[in-house]
Amino acid sequence: MQPYNRTLPTPTTIGSHAFIWGRRTYIMGVINVTPDSFSGDGLGGNIRGAVEQAMRFQADGADIIDIGGESTRPASIYAGAAAISADDELERVIPVIEALSAVLDIPISVDTYKAAVAREALLAGAAMINDVWGFRRDPAMAQVAAAADVPVALMHNQRHTRYKDLVPDVIGELRDMTDAAIAAGVRRENIILDPGMGFGKTAEHNLEILRRLGEFHALDAPILVGMSRKSTIGYVLDLPVDERLEGTAATVALSVAFGADIVRVHDVKEMARVARMSDAVVRGWRAADAQ
Repeated sequence: MQPYNRTLPTPTTIGSHAFIWGRRTYIMGVINVTPDSFSGDGLGGNIRGAVEQAMRFQADGADIIDIGGESTRPASIYAGAAAISADDELERVIPVIEALSAVLDIPISVDTYKAAVAREALLAGAAMINDVWGFRRDPAMAQVAAAADVPVALMHNQRHTRYKDLVPDVIGELRDMTDAAIAAGVRRENIILDPGMGFGKTAEHNLEILRRLGEFHALDAPILVGMSRKSTIGYVLDLPVDERLEGTAATVALSVAFGADIVRVHDVKEMARVARMSDAVVRGWRAADAQ
């Protein structure tokens, strides 16, 4: 397991910010405007609370704010959240994105798999799409992303946990998603890939993917990892979701060492510090190098 030392040749522009891959690990702060987030931090319709949290995340070191209006917790692990309509999701996320776009200096990502939601979110001020189904749940999503020319995070996801060969299978699916997105008009430099920790995977699968994260470099795309507070940490440490800070910190440090370009986290202040320290060891990065 060699430390990450790859630099991708083409930066990605998200909003007005250039993300230079390989220079350091970027922090995506999670804001859930749902009543049923698995992590217990759903803000529902509290726009003021969402703005205050986003401003705090920005001050604490977030590089991107990811807004989600529908719980995507896996039904096989949790009680399971019912899917909501696009209209309901829009009612949750659009007022928050509009409010945040007026005050934030960092870009906003919308966490949705619905093309109708993504389209309106981009008009409201979002600059990136984070699709947990990798454009496979709503094929129109690729056209929305291509027309807007915005970065997209495509995540591996499936409804079962069966694999012929875990890591090659996930890499192959991510490569297929990339090819489909490019065929639909999405520029390669706008594609970010997420192996999908906790989605269609057992705890053992998640640990193996993290351990072998370096193999995902073969995709020649920035890698996003989201292990924050997830059930794998609870499985290993036998801890409830509100006691997984240290476990999350361990996964962030290892993600940095093994090749993550973005880590998606709930505890921004603590994980930004973990990532900076890890980057200092792995890449020789210093705070003075920040863009």
